[in-house]
Amino acid sequence: MVFARPLSCRTLFAFFLSPMTALLLAALLAILPGVGSAVAPAAAATAAVPRMARPAPDSTQTHYAQKNAEALRNLLQEADTRARRLLCRYRLYPLTQDESYLEGLPEDPPQNATARELALLAGLWGYRAAEASVFGAMQAGRRSMDLLEAARAKDPEAPFVLLIGGQSLLYRPGLAGGSDAEALRRFRRLRKALDGRPDAAVAPTEAALWTWYALRETDRLDAARALHQKLAARDLPPLYREFLEHPPGR
Repeated sequence: MVFARPLSCRTLFAFFLSPMTALLLAALLAILPGVGSAVAPAAAATAAVPRMARPAPDSTQTHYAQKNAEALRNLLQEADTRARRLLCRYRLYPLTQDESYLEGLPEDPPQNATARELALLAGLWGYRAAEASVFGAMQAGRRSMDLLEAARAKDPEAPFVLLIGGQSLLYRPGLAGGSDAEALRRFRRLRKALDGRPDAAVAPTEAALWTWYALRETDRLDAARALHQKLAARDLPPLYREFLEHPPGR
């Protein structure tokens, strides 16, 4: 699913509730000094301490932003951990609407699941809730919320916990605990949590887009306009550009 036009609340809930956790983090590789001529003692002491390379961005976020479902399918086929499979399914479903990605979801939190895994499961159950009948939606929605609470209990600052939690707060009714202001706080925390974390599988631009949207919904119009201008000036990938130009309705 992509943002070719303004989306309804129900459609957006299906696209983003997750609410997206033990995803494989990109390893930090030590850069070893080159081997060559003799090194002065002071330089040798410095060279003995390896420097750490900057982690590469997680490929799932790149393919997702480019709407490259085929590349995500390939990553899913190659995934060798539960965390990686959940992440690929979470990103694939809104792009493809293929309900097979929502099949076989555990009803209870898996043993030893991380905050990221629990948040991703909450998101997948959220997709199920949006597509189900009224009764099925109630059951799936409750499972989604329970998983999200379990994720927050493990790590309230995990990027996917903040992302999915903020989206949930935006689209839940006030009587069910929804809050635009609290959603904005979560997205702001998410942006801070992503500093220096290209391996987090949530792009800083994705976090900035949701922050802009929450600023708009809380009538912080000057701040929303300023952030919109910054985002619009960037060379955004297709999915993010569509979100900015055709923001979803509620």
